[in-house]
Amino acid sequence: MTHADQGFLDLGDMRLEYRMIGPRPEVAPTLVLLHEGLGSVAVWNSFPEALSAATGAGVFAYSRAGYGNSSPSRLPRSVAFMHEEALEVLPRVLGAAGFRRGLLVGHSDGASIAAIYAGSVQDHRVRGLALMAPHFFTEEMGVAEIARAKVAFEEGTLLRTRLARLHADPDNAFHNWSGPWLDPEFRKWDLTDALAHIRVPMLIVQGEEDQYGTTRQIEVAQEECYCPVEVALLPDTRHAPYREAPEATLRAIADFANRLLRDHHEGDLAAE
Repeated sequence: MTHADQGFLDLGDMRLEYRMIGPRPEVAPTLVLLHEGLGSVAVWNSFPEALSAATGAGVFAYSRAGYGNSSPSRLPRSVAFMHEEALEVLPRVLGAAGFRRGLLVGHSDGASIAAIYAGSVQDHRVRGLALMAPHFFTEEMGVAEIARAKVAFEEGTLLRTRLARLHADPDNAFHNWSGPWLDPEFRKWDLTDALAHIRVPMLIVQGEEDQYGTTRQIEVAQEECYCPVEVALLPDTRHAPYREAPEATLRAIADFANRLLRDHHEGDLAAE
């Protein structure tokens, strides 16, 4: 099935919006974008087009339930929500999208979901991970930032107004994200075991000024992973490298993806 450039994936219990840029999975590799905790299809702006142009790959982006124009999420979310997204939802999304071969490209919570999937599911179609500002364990600085965002959302109008441009239901989107992160039980959240089971190359792109996580996130990946781990640590950049340092981020991810995929384009897809 060839998908339109944008539309919805009907997965039975949820309806998820998507965008598909560039060549389709039957003719080229696909880079699957997994958005941040308050992101959606719209948050990527022109990044998918730039990524497709720089790699020759197709780019598939979708909004998780509760975000963008996707169906709402049932609240409250479990503190295991990222594992649920990785192990219960993402496999269905990849199947519905017609994913055959490519990379998972995640930002923040989306990067963590990608890491959980790769460390838990032996999926030969996934040839690598490009992770922007990933969370592999909780840090107090990140939790404090989320607590401040909660106050801003509940007591002010600026954040709510901004989220309303990205989400049909900004309240559902915000609590979908902040609820689990601010649950005291979430302090125990840790992806060390998943990291040890990843068997494909990984790129981590992180800003030196990331307000949600320190470079200890990178160090833990380097300590726990048996797979190759490459790092692009970007100066004067906070938590959103693809928005704050777009050229350096695009170059790092495109170079990584091209090394993994450029020698294996349409020919081996026909054979798979």
